[in-house]
Amino acid sequence: MSELINVAEIFGKNVFNETVMREYLPKGVFKKLKKTIEDGAELDPSIADVVAHAMKDWAIRHGATHYTHWFQPLTGVTAEKHDSFISAPNTEGKVIMEFSGKELIKGEPDASSFPSGGLRATFEARGYTAWDCTSPAFIREDALGVTLCIPTAFCSYRGEALDQKTPLLRSMQAIDRQSLRILRLFGNTTSKRVVPSVGPEQEYFLVDRAKYLQRKDLIYAGRTLFGAMPPKGQELEDHYFGAIRERIGAFMNEVNQELWKVGVTAKTQHNEVAPAQHELAPIYDEVNVAVDHNQMVMETLKKVAGRHGMTCLLHEKPFAGVNGSGKHNNWSLISDDGINLLNPGDTPHENIQFLLVLACVLKAVDKHADLLRESASDVGNDHRLGANEAPPAIISIFLGEQLEDVINQLCSTGEATHSKKGGKLLTGVATLPDLDKDATDRNRTSPFAFTGNKFEFRMVGSADSIAPPNVVLNTIVAEAFKEVADELEKAEDFDTAVHDMIKGLLAEHRRIIFNGNGYSDAWVEEAEKRGLPNIRSMVDAIPALTTDKAVKLYEEFGVFTRAELESRAEVEYEAYAKAINIEARTMIDMAGKQIIPAVIRYTTRLAESLGTVKAACPEADTSVQAELLVETSALLSDMKVALAALTDVTEECLVVSDACACAHAYHDKVVPAMEALRAPADKLEMIVDKELWPFPSYGDLIFEV
Repeated sequence: MSELINVAEIFGKNVFNETVMREYLPKGVFKKLKKTIEDGAELDPSIADVVAHAMKDWAIRHGATHYTHWFQPLTGVTAEKHDSFISAPNTEGKVIMEFSGKELIKGEPDASSFPSGGLRATFEARGYTAWDCTSPAFIREDALGVTLCIPTAFCSYRGEALDQKTPLLRSMQAIDRQSLRILRLFGNTTSKRVVPSVGPEQEYFLVDRAKYLQRKDLIYAGRTLFGAMPPKGQELEDHYFGAIRERIGAFMNEVNQELWKVGVTAKTQHNEVAPAQHELAPIYDEVNVAVDHNQMVMETLKKVAGRHGMTCLLHEKPFAGVNGSGKHNNWSLISDDGINLLNPGDTPHENIQFLLVLACVLKAVDKHADLLRESASDVGNDHRLGANEAPPAIISIFLGEQLEDVINQLCSTGEATHSKKGGKLLTGVATLPDLDKDATDRNRTSPFAFTGNKFEFRMVGSADSIAPPNVVLNTIVAEAFKEVADELEKAEDFDTAVHDMIKGLLAEHRRIIFNGNGYSDAWVEEAEKRGLPNIRSMVDAIPALTTDKAVKLYEEFGVFTRAELESRAEVEYEAYAKAINIEARTMIDMAGKQIIPAVIRYTTRLAESLGTVKAACPEADTSVQAELLVETSALLSDMKVALAALTDVTEECLVVSDACACAHAYHDKVVPAMEALRAPADKLEMIVDKELWPFPSYGDLIFEV
C-alpha cells in the first residue's frame, strides 16, 4: 500500500512562487518584481542581485548544489548547462556559495551548436539565455541531485530568436495590446492585461523497457518501423477509460507527485483509446507557463517511466494500426480581472463583444489556415493528420448548433433574436437525476472546435512543443483584432458599425465553419469547393512560414523577422530529412541484420524438415510445407529487392544539398521505399516461428506492459 499523499502540502513546494518570494525578498524588491511579472514592465536591473541571492538561499535550503538556465531550442527538447553555486574558496579554505544577478539574468550557451537555419555559422558561437521572470524558477530532484532550473529565452548574438519561448513572449505582447483595444471599445476601462490561457492534454504510450531495448526502431526512431498487428487491437474499445492496471497506476501516482511539487496542476489521467496508451491533462494556465509546464510533463513522463521498468513513447504514431497520440491545445483569452473573451454567456445572440471576438477568430483562422496547419506539422504527425483517428489535414472550425444558428440568423436577416437552449437530459431512470444538457454537442473530428468558452486545437503532435501553435493563434487573432479596432475606433455610430462589422466578417468567413464529420470523403470534396487548403504533409506545410502574407503578419507585430522565418523553415526541412534518414537507415539495419537472417534460418529449417519427411516417407503429402517454403522464399526475395531499393534511394538523398529539395526527396522517394520494405517484412512476421523472430511483436509491446 503506497503512502498517502497530502496534495496541498506538496503542491508547489519546489517552485520559487509568489509565496516564497514574499518570504525571501524585501518588500520593495518583491513589488518591483511582481509588477514586471504581472504588468509586463521592464525588469529593474537594480533588483537582480537581491532576487538572485534570495533564489540561491531558497534553493540551497532545499538541497540544491547547481543551477541551470533551462531553455527550449529548436531541437524539440529542452536544453540546460549546469553550474554549481561554488565560488573560489576563502582564505580559510572554506567554499563560498554565490549566485549573482548577472548569472541569474544572462547565460551564454554555444549558439552555433543548436539548430539556427543559417542564423549562426559554426565560427559564430555566441548566444544568450535571458531570464524569463514570468515563468517561475523551480528545483528538480533526480539522480543528479537537486538543481535550480531558471526558465529562459535563447537568442543569438544579434538578437534573433533561436528558441520557442522568445516568439511566444512576443506574440503574447501582441495579443495583449490588441485585446485591450477590443475591451476598451465596449467601455471596459478596468482590465489592464489580457493573456492567452492554455490547457494542453498530453497523450503517450507506455511499454516495458526490456522489450523496448530489443527494438532498434523504438530506440533510434521512437516508433516501430516494422510490425504486424496482433489478433486484438482496439476493436473492442475496452481500453478507453478502462480500469488502470496497478503497474500503470503506480507510475501515474509518482508522475503526479513529481509534477505537483514543481507546480504543474496535473488533474486528469485515464487510459486512452489504443492499448498501452494513456493521457494526462492539467488545469489551464497562462500560455507561457503552460508551455513550460508541458515540457516538464514530457520530461517527467519519460523519467518516471524508467524508474518503473517502462519507457514512455511520445511519438505521434509508435504503432501502425492503432490510434496515435496528439496533444489538444485548449486556448482562450483571459483578462487580469477574470473576463474570458470567449465566454458567450447564456444568451450569445445578445453578447455583442463575444460575437465580435468570435468573428475575429473565424477571420484569423480562415485567412491563416496554412500557418495554423504548419504549426502542427512534424514528421510523426504526418502519420496521423488526415487519417480516421485524428483531425483531418483540412483546417475548419466547429461551433456547434447554438452558435451556428446565431450566425445563420445574422447572415440571413441581419439580426439575431434568440439562442438555442440546452434543456434537460432525461435518463429514463427514476433514481438518476435529470441533467442539464449543453446547447450543442461536441465534434471530435474537428481540428479547431469551440467547446463552451475556449477553442480546442486538436492537431498538435504529442511530442511537440505547444509554443508554435500558440504563437500562431496569438498573432493571427491579434491581427484580426487590430484591423477591427482600427475601423471601429473611428466609427461615429459604434453600435451600427460593430453590428455591420460582425455581420460582414461572419458572411465573409463562414466557409471555415464545418460541424459535420471531418473524417468523411465528402468533406474533402466539400472543402475543396469552399477553397479551403488541404495540406497533407509536413514538407508541403513548411512554405507557409515564408509567404509574403506570413512575413507581413509577423513583422507587423514584431513576432518574427523575415530572416527568423526563413531560418525556421530551413530548420524544419533539415529536421524532416534527418528524421526520415534515421528511420530509413534503421530499417536497412534491422532488415539486413535481423529480419532477413531470421527468415533464412526459418526457411532452412523448413527445407530441412521437408527433406527429412520426404526421405522417411516418400508417400507423405508435403504440399503444405512446400507451399509455405515457396511463399516465404518469395516474400524474402521481395524484401531483399525492397531493401536494395531503399538503400540506393537513401544514398541518393544524402548528396542533395538544398534543404527544401532534400526534404522533398526523402518524402517523395524514401518514404514510399520504406513502406515497400515493410510490407513483405510484416507478412513474414505472421509466418516465421515466434522463437526465431528477432524482436518483440506488437502484441508483446502493447498488451504486456
